[in-house]
Amino acid sequence: YAADAKLYLPVENIDLLTRYGAEAEGAQLDRLGSASWQARKAKAKDRLRVMADGLIQLAAARALREGAQIDPPSGLYDEFCAQFPYEETDDQLNAISDVLEDLAKGQPMDRLICGDVGFGKTEVALRAAFVVAMSGQQVAIICPTTLLARQHFKTFSQRFQGWPIRVRQLSRLVGRKDAEETRQGLKNGEIEIVIGTHALLSEQVGFKDLGLVIVDEEQHFGVKHKEKLKTFRADVHMLALSATPIPRTLQMALSGIRDMSIIATPPVDRIAVRTYVLPYDPIALREALLREKYRGGQVYYVVPRLSDLPDVADFLRSQVPEVKFITGHGQLSPTQLEDVMSAFYDGEYDVLLSTTIVESGLDVPTANTLIVHRADMFGLAQLYQIRGRVGRSKQRAYAYLTTPQHKTLSLASEKRLKVLQSLDNLGAGFQLASHDLDIRGGGNLLGHEQSGHIREIGVELYQQMLEDAVAELRAKSNESLTDHRSWSPQINAGVAVMIPEAYIPDLNIRLALYRRVSEAEKLEDREALASELIDRFGPIPEEAEQLLKVVGIKGLCRQANVAKIDVGPKGAVMTFRNDSFANPLGLVKFLPTRPDWKLRPDQKLLVRGEWPDAAGRLNAAEKIVKELARLAGEG
Repeated sequence: YAADAKLYLPVENIDLLTRYGAEAEGAQLDRLGSASWQARKAKAKDRLRVMADGLIQLAAARALREGAQIDPPSGLYDEFCAQFPYEETDDQLNAISDVLEDLAKGQPMDRLICGDVGFGKTEVALRAAFVVAMSGQQVAIICPTTLLARQHFKTFSQRFQGWPIRVRQLSRLVGRKDAEETRQGLKNGEIEIVIGTHALLSEQVGFKDLGLVIVDEEQHFGVKHKEKLKTFRADVHMLALSATPIPRTLQMALSGIRDMSIIATPPVDRIAVRTYVLPYDPIALREALLREKYRGGQVYYVVPRLSDLPDVADFLRSQVPEVKFITGHGQLSPTQLEDVMSAFYDGEYDVLLSTTIVESGLDVPTANTLIVHRADMFGLAQLYQIRGRVGRSKQRAYAYLTTPQHKTLSLASEKRLKVLQSLDNLGAGFQLASHDLDIRGGGNLLGHEQSGHIREIGVELYQQMLEDAVAELRAKSNESLTDHRSWSPQINAGVAVMIPEAYIPDLNIRLALYRRVSEAEKLEDREALASELIDRFGPIPEEAEQLLKVVGIKGLCRQANVAKIDVGPKGAVMTFRNDSFANPLGLVKFLPTRPDWKLRPDQKLLVRGEWPDAAGRLNAAEKIVKELARLAGEG
């Protein structure tokens, strides 16, 4: 809390804690005892409800609308697929069949394809575009940058060569006359496929019969453009592609609102990127640069800040005069940047020295070495995306993450780099999401307006509340679903409940296990966890056994609406949450059969008994709550 105040929480109540997110510096602490947190939470909850309502209404509107049923043209479609030079992965085939099913349903599609950089999302888009264009409707592909639009245009033009399908592009790079012709062609239906930036969303662009909109890297669009995209949504087929791994929790939260296909397996001939973390070493870097040059490849040299560019440029000029380099950064005009990227793409330079602009979607198959200057200054998701730019061909790729020479890294930076080094395997994007669900990661699917709420209440709580809001609206009940997570039963039995340090010395592992234990309210989950503990760390100490037991009792308390149990050697007192019980009549009928049970005037339940030792007290508490949960269930 603010002013260094602390509030201690028993470990068995760890489920009340949620992670704020990756960027702790931005977090504003509240004063202990102030009501501002509750107010922020309530505000976020209201907005989430509105948003979930919007999403659900959109989903419902789409379900009611009839879209054209589009089936792939038999024979021709197989011929088009056969032109794909690689072998499809299982995930890719599943994603393609999901899309074809959606198109044939007769309802507008709204699907998100998530997949690591270069795992073949574009092929899914190509096949969808082919099917729709051959059915006589038009396809629009919208990209966040002109570079990406140019790259897609090149790919689409090559694949559609020889087919009766016209592909055009519309972006700042297209001359006024050509752009006007393209717009005219779209209006009168002469052009089947158009690829462009948000210029496609402007009022001047009209379509004769738009059937499919493909959005690449949707998270990079601004709010206004997203709103414009939403207006398309209810009527046309929508296919969004994203290389940002979607956290599983968010995926569950949105299940049934937006269809998702995940491509997590790498292409067959893909080799993992060799990743090295090393202190800045000019000799090693010179060697890496020359090795790539002499095997006919190219190098990305990425720096975190604009101010780092001159130093690195000096190093390249003085230490590695053999390589030709070109510099690119976000302060160049769009056309200048385009020229820089095109020159590198066309192989005129060996090295592209740039700020993080390479992150968004550029595909240069000959670039197979990446050097990151001051890697400790990047976020994990960012480094992962940048690293995904190399190793897109069958050649072994290398990534060198350099850190300052005589400076110790902060623990967080060191850990980030270690994680990245260990995620050498391909398709780690989804593992990454769990390591580093960056604050922005949560906002991606839902628009920028949401990342504000995420900043206010933290990423985990935001997801939980979104999930609850969706479930509540789905249930169509006005009574709020009792939020499991907003209260945690208290159990006071005078017993030690903890995972002893002597049993698991590593604090991070211990905390992660506390979190997992707190979520294991079902008996089978606790049994599985117990056998895992024995397997990994040896026989379970008594305190940890008692912790597992207490968590089970808490699960029963939630079913029975018991907020607090005080149990001592001579008896137990049960306090009901809000003084209410689901089946009061059943309880009143049951009490005469148990002379040791008594309902006090203050609505608390008193149970007498003799339980001198800790184990006896916990067993007694479990039996009592089990009975109450059974009665509540009969109500």
